Amino acid sequence: MNCPKIHCTKAVNHHVLAIEFNNGETKLYDVSPLLKNEMFLPLQNPDFFKNVQVETGGYAVFWNEDIDISEYELWVHGTCQ
Repeated sequence: MNCPKIHCTKAVNHHVLAIEFNNGETKLYDVSPLLKNEMFLPLQNPDFFKNVQVETGGYAVFWNEDIDISEYELWVHGTCQ
């Protein structure tokens, strides 16, 4: 599946991201289900969560070198606004 790349993102509340893709569509993605995985536990910290960034090329969003979410996951499991 060929997914659009991520143009920009922002944290809209403690566990939800708004992701704008390069095709102009915006989706919301709730990270809450990922918090069961130890790797994603730092996202429970609201200040850390707000520091989300888009990887160069739009292939993922990330918080640090260990925590990222792919454009595929965000596109397929995000919900339309």
